Amino acid sequence: MGPTRKGEPERPGAELFKPLRQVIESVNETFKGQLDLEQHHGRTPAGVVARIMQRVLTLTTAIWHNDQSGQPVLRSLTAYDH
Repeated sequence: MGPTRKGEPERPGAELFKPLRQVIESVNETFKGQLDLEQHHGRTPAGVVARIMQRVLTLTTAIWHNDQSGQPVLRSLTAYDH
């Protein structure tokens, strides 16, 4: 569902989807940027899924660890990027 055109009335439910769209785009940027999902190097569909799931699990673990240790930025993997 794209944005409404100039002069069109706002679509039903648009006030619910605007914040959700921002969250989705933010998560997508995190996946592409910090997890290098565009360079996954998987050779088979199963390999792609395995590599993506490894990275999602890594980010989830980092968020949990950062939350438990009181870090100010929860989604950052910078401290673990060696």
